[in-house]
Amino acid sequence: MAERKAVTRQMASRYAKASKQQKGVMLDELCALTGWHRDYARRALRVVAARPAGRRGERPPGRRARPPVYDEAVIDDLRTLWVLMDFACGKRLVAIMGEVLEALERHGELCLAPEAKAKLLSMSAATIDRRLAGDRQRFNIRGRSGTKPGSLLKGQIPIRTFSDWDDTRPGFVQADLVAHCGQSAAGDFCQTLTLTDVATGWTEPRAIKNKARIWVVQSIDDIRLGLPFGLLGIDSDNGSEFINDHLFAYCADHQITFTRGRPYRKNDSCHVEQKNWTVVRQAVGYARYDTDIELDALAELYGHLRLFTNFFCPQAKLIGKTRNGAKIVRRYDKPVTPYQRVLDAGVLNKTQARQLTAYYHTLNPAQLRRDISRCQRRLRDLNHMKTQTA
Repeated sequence: MAERKAVTRQMASRYAKASKQQKGVMLDELCALTGWHRDYARRALRVVAARPAGRRGERPPGRRARPPVYDEAVIDDLRTLWVLMDFACGKRLVAIMGEVLEALERHGELCLAPEAKAKLLSMSAATIDRRLAGDRQRFNIRGRSGTKPGSLLKGQIPIRTFSDWDDTRPGFVQADLVAHCGQSAAGDFCQTLTLTDVATGWTEPRAIKNKARIWVVQSIDDIRLGLPFGLLGIDSDNGSEFINDHLFAYCADHQITFTRGRPYRKNDSCHVEQKNWTVVRQAVGYARYDTDIELDALAELYGHLRLFTNFFCPQAKLIGKTRNGAKIVRRYDKPVTPYQRVLDAGVLNKTQARQLTAYYHTLNPAQLRRDISRCQRRLRDLNHMKTQTA
């Protein structure tokens, strides 16, 4: 590096006085000596030549900064939307920005000047991430696994492989339980049943009293009746809460395909496993919930959270993966909400699509966030009072 700098300093004064043809020859010579790209070599010579004679060891003066395009008022509006959208990344925020602003204005939650709205809509994902970098906080919290193997009926429930799965047809879901046991897995405690549709990303969380099979089947039936599309298949892990006679008979009665993943392979349930964090854990944390009043608070929270997640949270799907040596390059589609993916799938008739769209227009994302925050505070206070009493 020192030799390259010495050569550049030696050529810089001659380069500044040379003709255009001579500069080309000098650039070729410098690139051959240093291995630099021609554009970088040209810039290095200009920078060294522009330095005063007595300041050869100092950094060149920086370029005059451009005036900021987005003033602090616009960044404050962006920060408000970012918090409202549950701290979404720039790509997801750009994908939903227009719809959220329209919904907020429709419900009287936000009134922006045309200039400010135009600036928000013109922001790129990289600009959003860069301007919000100082506000973003990350947490790395890990919980416990409460899955216990169920040996019954394993021979009758086939193992689902990726070649058997139809990623393009809504109705095939993955199921999993999230345990709210806190620091101890002893006794009974609340569970969250999560069902995620593979094709659209539509996610349905339900709070249940414990992992008894009767509550699992009851919650699955409640979800089936509330889905905007038909429930065609269920894929679960090998836990005893799923691998049992009750769920097996329920699927047979309702003509639902029932499959299971391979033992000790969490990636077989990757679609629902990621929702356990982004939907459940980020909303309720890792505290222990084991009382009826906490169960009611969880149920109320999920009633608002499912609407916000499915109608206002865009998700990007993996559409391609290529390996280049040791490097894997993944390509994703444009982030789209599960609600929009359901409409685009073409599984709804005109009446169903019209009813779903009309229901979407009644939803206020700001009010949903306030309801979610209120339920979270109630759940936290209930847990805190229980801890103090104990």
